[in-house]
Amino acid sequence: MAQIISITSEALQATIRRLLPSQQGFGEDLQASNVIQPIIDLTPTAEGSALPLELATALAHGSNTLFEGGAGSTNIITTAGFYRIIGTASLQVNASSAVAAAFAVNDGSTDVFVYNYKSDLGSNGVIVTESFDFNVFLSAGDTFKSNNSTGCIVSGSFRQIADVYGNIVNPSGFTFE
Repeated sequence: MAQIISITSEALQATIRRLLPSQQGFGEDLQASNVIQPIIDLTPTAEGSALPLELATALAHGSNTLFEGGAGSTNIITTAGFYRIIGTASLQVNASSAVAAAFAVNDGSTDVFVYNYKSDLGSNGVIVTESFDFNVFLSAGDTFKSNNSTGCIVSGSFRQIADVYGNIVNPSGFTFE
């Protein structure tokens, strides 16, 4: 037999008011029932027509674009969207000045650095390498670029993982059955 029980938890009521603002003026207490009600998830992920995010960011033949940047500034991506950036930065250490590899997002006038790898001063000719793997978002008009000092090379690949509206871009060659 079904039972209905009143719940007088201020914490639960506050959560309901926060998540469901239209219910803020509703004066009744929360109620619970011992009847099990099945919930059917009809989202694209549950039905299998959308990849989970960790699979949608996979590198794939035909999806990645290679890049390389040496000393100075190199534009890498100029199209709005979400991107996965993966690769290595190689720096040739010298004794007189630090060497740095950096990535920035530029909005047309200002660079905002999102990654920076800097070597300490050391013996001339020693090469140090650092790998990177991160995601970046570019809005319309943004440019993703590398800014490197002399003695530095960054190389890798990027792949668009979602468009500017957050719609996932599946890896090239992937199709749902």
